[in-house]
Amino acid sequence: MNYVIESLRQLMGLDPSKPGPEDRRPEVVTLMAEKRRDKLTREMLHAVEAGRAQAADRHKWRNRRWATLITVNLLFVVSYYLDVQLLEGAMTASRFVGFHLADLNSALQVMLAYQHLVLNLVIGTVTVFILWLLLGGRTFCSWACPYHLLAEWAEKLHLWLAKRKWARDIKFHRGGRTIFYLFFIILTLVSGYTLFETLSPTGILSRALIYGPGLALIWVLALLAFEVFVSRRAWCRYVCPIGVTYGLVGVLSPVRVQYRVQDCHHEGDCRAICLVPHVLDVTIRGRARAVTTDIGADCTRCGLCVDICPTNSLSFKVKGLDKVL
Repeated sequence: MNYVIESLRQLMGLDPSKPGPEDRRPEVVTLMAEKRRDKLTREMLHAVEAGRAQAADRHKWRNRRWATLITVNLLFVVSYYLDVQLLEGAMTASRFVGFHLADLNSALQVMLAYQHLVLNLVIGTVTVFILWLLLGGRTFCSWACPYHLLAEWAEKLHLWLAKRKWARDIKFHRGGRTIFYLFFIILTLVSGYTLFETLSPTGILSRALIYGPGLALIWVLALLAFEVFVSRRAWCRYVCPIGVTYGLVGVLSPVRVQYRVQDCHHEGDCRAICLVPHVLDVTIRGRARAVTTDIGADCTRCGLCVDICPTNSLSFKVKGLDKVL
């Protein structure tokens, strides 16, 4: 229950809760006492990080994710140009070998706008709901959304520029995403139009890949420029309602990233590389309540923290299947 409540808090934009001394389990108190006694030197920490940087599987999850994301989006393109009924449509609504699929946020917008349920839309919505419920909710963001990949590449440019003080990183309140979410729901209900779909870079990019570029790409380029020069990953962090929708689905998902405090050096590499670093607050020294903690549903399961962790303190888990896999 704590996982659900904490996930919902973070999805709504609240800060992760901090445990008091009475909230920590005895085994965690013992572990932290041992860490204070056997302090890690800076040289030892750098040696561990250097070893991880040279590891053969340093980018294992990132490479798998990029390959999956590119393959999914190319399937739309190939199906359209070769006129084969493999994956027809676009990211917002499609058919996979004839079976209807509907992006959950798009389906919500359509239902609110027209206040009418179409059977194919219901079938597609339920199918996609079950799919992402099993795969991890916001996994959609990092493993399927075409804008995520572009923004991830643009983020590297942002970090390079920011390091030289040629770009800023203005941070906004994460609660703004909840306000945008409610705003688009109310706007859709009142207007009867799915206006967010007009602005969504996910839909714009998906359609541009399949049917060719249009003027709407100027909006996507403007978003990327804002993220490069003004605010790191601003759309995904502070605006996108799609992330909220899939995050809510992911609250009950069995696919999670799990943190183990035992070997963690608390150096913060995972938080520095994360799109949503608040979900990793538990890795800060003194924040863990238990020896193992599941990372909240606002996590996109991108795997960057798992890849960079020098002590394997973060890993993917499927709840209930830990002993089988």
